[in-house]
Amino acid sequence: MVGAAAGVWRLVRGMRQLELHRLVLLLIFFCLLSMACLAYYVSNSPKIKEAPPMPFSDCGAGPGPVAGGGGGGGASTEGGQRGPLFPPSRPRPVKAIDTSRTEAVVLVFVESIYSQLGQEIVAILESSRFRYRTEIAPGKGDMPGLTLQGRGRYALVIYENLLKYVNLDAWNRELLDKYCVEYGVGVAGFFKANENSLPSAQLKGFPLLLHSRLALRDYRINPAAPLLFVTRPNQVEQGPLPGDDWTTFQSNHSTYEPVLLATAKASDAANPAPPNPAAAAAARNLHSTVIQDLGLLDGIQRVLFGNNLNYWLHKLIFVDAISYLTGRRLCLTLERHVLVDVDDIFVGKEGTRMKALLYTQSKLRVLGSELHLQPRLLGEVLPQGTDEEDEGDDMLLKHPGAVVVPPHPHLFHNVTVLAEQMRLKHGEHGIPTDMGYAVAPHHSGVYPVHSQLYDAWKSVWAIQVTSTEEYPHLRPARYRRGFIHSGIQISIFMTHLSNYGNDRLGLYTFESLVKFVQCWTNLRLQTLPPIQLAKKYFQIFPQERDPLWQNPCHDKRHKDIWSKEKTSITCSFPNPTTFEEVQFFSGPNYDNGIDWYMDFFPFPSNVTTDFMFEKSANYFDTELVPKRAAALLPRAKILSLLINPADRAYSCFHAVVTAGPRGPRDLLTLQRRCLRPGAYATHLERWLQHYQPSQIHVVDGSLLRSNPALVMEAIQRFLGISPTFNYTQALTRAFLAEYYREHNTELLRLLNRIGQSQPGWLREELQGTSRS
Repeated sequence: MVGAAAGVWRLVRGMRQLELHRLVLLLIFFCLLSMACLAYYVSNSPKIKEAPPMPFSDCGAGPGPVAGGGGGGGASTEGGQRGPLFPPSRPRPVKAIDTSRTEAVVLVFVESIYSQLGQEIVAILESSRFRYRTEIAPGKGDMPGLTLQGRGRYALVIYENLLKYVNLDAWNRELLDKYCVEYGVGVAGFFKANENSLPSAQLKGFPLLLHSRLALRDYRINPAAPLLFVTRPNQVEQGPLPGDDWTTFQSNHSTYEPVLLATAKASDAANPAPPNPAAAAAARNLHSTVIQDLGLLDGIQRVLFGNNLNYWLHKLIFVDAISYLTGRRLCLTLERHVLVDVDDIFVGKEGTRMKALLYTQSKLRVLGSELHLQPRLLGEVLPQGTDEEDEGDDMLLKHPGAVVVPPHPHLFHNVTVLAEQMRLKHGEHGIPTDMGYAVAPHHSGVYPVHSQLYDAWKSVWAIQVTSTEEYPHLRPARYRRGFIHSGIQISIFMTHLSNYGNDRLGLYTFESLVKFVQCWTNLRLQTLPPIQLAKKYFQIFPQERDPLWQNPCHDKRHKDIWSKEKTSITCSFPNPTTFEEVQFFSGPNYDNGIDWYMDFFPFPSNVTTDFMFEKSANYFDTELVPKRAAALLPRAKILSLLINPADRAYSCFHAVVTAGPRGPRDLLTLQRRCLRPGAYATHLERWLQHYQPSQIHVVDGSLLRSNPALVMEAIQRFLGISPTFNYTQALTRAFLAEYYREHNTELLRLLNRIGQSQPGWLREELQGTSRS
């Protein structure tokens, strides 16, 4: 019986093994069949011998002017040609803006610090390098200070939520309106409809009707709108607008001028409504989604948006609104200079890279663009193309505008070795190095600064200009800036697309962008050689010449590039040459870089209870210090010792303090130096722009003198020091007497030995100590 059972088990196991083998063979067969089908499909698919069609079409001439109230849209004529979008009209009167009495700062009222629209508004301001200040929109609270010493603090006010503006309490609304009228300040606001919005309502305090929760289509620009500057009126942007939550503005008052208009989306085709001539005519009318208030009603110019900034055309109009409402004060020129730097041109795939390069350049010429491609040479990969491409490579090497790439500089800590590698690179391939422009691989060594690279660049290739995408960080790109270090200008920002030789998507994207700029904007794209381009950049942004050093340890990419021997910042020693404070953030020492600064600090320990600090007297009232300090030490805690500003200034001569406006120049300079530090509110406000209030502790200078133990205990709590030091005990008279007892005894012996009389206080101190 047992033998029979064993036989059956062997038979079942054999069948299972056979099924497993068959399953494996079946899987192998299906894999081979799939590969054969794929090979057949690829080999018989049509070849793309020509480049894919580019997204080019004629932009079309800009439409004619628009009537004040906005009439019907232009109809298409036979042959696909469009007539004028708007009937002609006379120019509208526009109130002049006096921008001389305000600071070039934008006040942005947001719903919260996390609101999406508020962040988009700030992103556009930052991209244009406009100064701004954000505040939570007050309902019935206090309005922030709008003036200082008879001068307006803000040139423009923006409300993320238009309803917060119109629903201000009477006191704040009157205060804001009076400020806007007196100082010529405009207002921009956004109205975003939601499920609670009424279909139609009047905007409180304005002769404007709002029609909300609408579905629109066929957007167009009113060419007669006075605010247009960057935006170029083009043909109708056909198709439905995203979403069905649009708001339109309707008014018969002459102070309002439509900027963007659209038509109502037709009703559902599956269930057509009964014929209604009035409804059909209304559907053909243009509805204003962005409207401009010319200030003819109350003296305040405004731009109101019936949606947020998600739609691309709203972003363009918003830029123009900022420019117009500030009298072109917050505005960049229409001339934009671009250098197209083609990355690693020799790395492209054989048989494709030179064709892609020539095709793109020819397309730019067809567009009438002045841009041209700047090849960047990577000599280590020569030669690797076809005979024709190798010949082209040789021609590029002789091109006077070719860009060279040195070895990876952060791998060299000896400037002599790095310089020798650069000389070898020039001699091996004959790469031209006399144009004054070079690019480091992956931009390493440019920022964070690698001093050996700058020294070798200047001594070997006489480099004047380079580029980077890392300053101050790779992302977000709108923060990228230029700077000058060691006489070399870093002013060209890199944005990488796929290599030109291997992927046409990069070309397609770039050419589409050029076409978009030409069709929808008045921007004039131009190019300049690298050195001239750098000079042009710092003419436009002279405030960026000085770098803003940041902590490389806060960015992994920067930490990998930075010298591995460096560590985090600890505590400071005095200058070994002058024995004065370091004054790194407030003077010319800042140009020496953070490596120089760190030489003033000892090697840090791994003890987490160590608290390191640095103190320099001019930090508090020097304008650039808060920004520089926050860039390098964003989590630092700030101690500010304040005494009566009158007592602080009294140490200066009385004649200096009371010098009149016509006094000697040197005397007036000294007067400002004596009086300026005492403007405590101004200086603290500047620090609060870069640090949270929880990071700043104000110390009462008078209390520090009268009760130092109490002040030091408060400082320890602010810094989070644990365990705390008992200053109450340390600063008592008995403790100090005991501390100095041995020192005083040694002093008595010394005086007796040299035959000098002992001071009375010494005798009393020693007698008191002995009695105790």
